[in-house]
Amino acid sequence: MRRICAVNRITPPVSGTLLRRLALTSIIANVGVVVTGGAVRLTASGLGCPTWPRCTDDSYVTSSELGVHGVIEFGNRMLGFAVGLIALATVLAVLLHRPRRPGLLALAVVVFLGIPAQAVIGGITVLTDLNPWVVGLHFLASMAVIAAAYALWRRIGDPDGPAVAVVPAPLRALARVTTGVTVAVLVIGTWVTGSGPHAGDHGAARNGLDPESISQVHADGVFLLIGLSVALIFAFRAVGARRATRAAIVLIAVELGQGLIGFVQYFTHVPALLVGAHMLGSCLVLLAALSVQWSTRERHPVAPAPETAPADDAAPVPVTA
Repeated sequence: MRRICAVNRITPPVSGTLLRRLALTSIIANVGVVVTGGAVRLTASGLGCPTWPRCTDDSYVTSSELGVHGVIEFGNRMLGFAVGLIALATVLAVLLHRPRRPGLLALAVVVFLGIPAQAVIGGITVLTDLNPWVVGLHFLASMAVIAAAYALWRRIGDPDGPAVAVVPAPLRALARVTTGVTVAVLVIGTWVTGSGPHAGDHGAARNGLDPESISQVHADGVFLLIGLSVALIFAFRAVGARRATRAAIVLIAVELGQGLIGFVQYFTHVPALLVGAHMLGSCLVLLAALSVQWSTRERHPVAPAPETAPADDAAPVPVTA
């Protein structure tokens, strides 16, 4: 008992503010991994470290023989370690937070375990000489970690009461469909990337899909997504859901910006700088879609338990002569 009390004095409880800042930092860091991973591919540095988990057969770090491509690829790997440390710090902060809050630890652990899982998929991309399907899976794994980190951040900011819907069931279903279409657009986007230039290395294979045809499928998905988002704005306004309406407006604004970048990069023969901006935009679209999903319900603080009167005061005791 004395040892436990000593540990508690050494490690004071973590504040909710610090916990939420760590979760937000985790989101930003994981988005940074996506952007720097795009820089690896766009600079043809995907095989800058030609093997995995080592950078070369003899060393875990890059060498001068690998040149700038080795530095870029190795730097991206080191960023992965930094993101893992942030996720680990978040798990520890959740454990030290008092009082313990339901659901936070599971989400924090999912984010933490997603980092090495994403790194392993990245290693497979190297070992398969940047197979475009595996490269696409690597990107989607990062998006899954971002989604989990966002859920953790929002859950930390919410009270611990039960979730209560703020819009009718059909609109919640429409929001879920919109999120599903968002994910589908991201998946098809990886197919577009796998069919075009910027393979990550000059000798990397392509997925064999016709770039023009698959780009049209991707554009059709984007048009559907924009249509659903506009419908959400009008539907949320009709039921007076202001917070949900604002979230839907942000979503449509991000989608239009992302769509503009996509069209410009297509008609300018996919310049590397715009491709990088498009990858960042993909992260922002996902986060905006999740924000809409989150805005369809809210949590209220847990009501305190009613105080019960002592048993002696529950009823008068009759007095007998």
